[in-house]
Amino acid sequence: MEEQIIYGRNAVSEALLSGKAVDTVYIQKTAKGLGKIISMAKESGAVVKDVSDEKLSALVPEGKHGGVAAVIAAAEYATVEDILAVAEEKKEPPFIVIADEIQDPHNLGAIIRTAEAAGAHGVIIPKRRSAGLTATVFKTSAGAASWLKIARVSNLSDTIRELKKKNIWVYGAEADGEPFYKADLSGPVALVIGSEGFGLGRVVRENCDMILSIDMYGRVNSLNASVSAGILMYEVVRHRR
Repeated sequence: MEEQIIYGRNAVSEALLSGKAVDTVYIQKTAKGLGKIISMAKESGAVVKDVSDEKLSALVPEGKHGGVAAVIAAAEYATVEDILAVAEEKKEPPFIVIADEIQDPHNLGAIIRTAEAAGAHGVIIPKRRSAGLTATVFKTSAGAASWLKIARVSNLSDTIRELKKKNIWVYGAEADGEPFYKADLSGPVALVIGSEGFGLGRVVRENCDMILSIDMYGRVNSLNASVSAGILMYEVVRHRR
């Protein structure tokens, strides 16, 4: 599946104004007069990256980019209700993975791949500061993104609160939490995986029912986000099976 790259100030502005699912906006470092586009991109939740002219020209072979290009999502998003409907159809307690500002598309793709393999009913990502359903995510997910429901929400904390109202227990992953093997993950579960550099957002963490940690026995003090997600997802599988 190919992602769509648009370029030029008018084209990118119109895409942002129309509400299209813009994943990433590339801004040429030396370009002037792009403040409005940058503001709209950030407001829409797109990832904004400052890049060199060489990088931008590589994305746009014609070279007529006007200092800006954007990547449009490679697929349409589902809703949280769609994810819950899958669980209901399968007559299973909901099993949801929430990616809190995972910006690396390879990490997001790997999380989606493992979530599909582990039998999760869907993945939720935020609109802001997160990788989206780009071609890179699809490729890294080994096609799992075509089979798993992916919802993109405006406010992750509000979404978590709504899930809790539906009696879904929300577990966040952080280094200072309770050992994951002490938790009962057999019922309705949502796992929240934090960003690569900063972990869980403060408000997101506050809305979790419990924080889980993974014991570390080596010299490094953390795991890759997708690896942590995989360990916790298969702990859920162990409890559910």
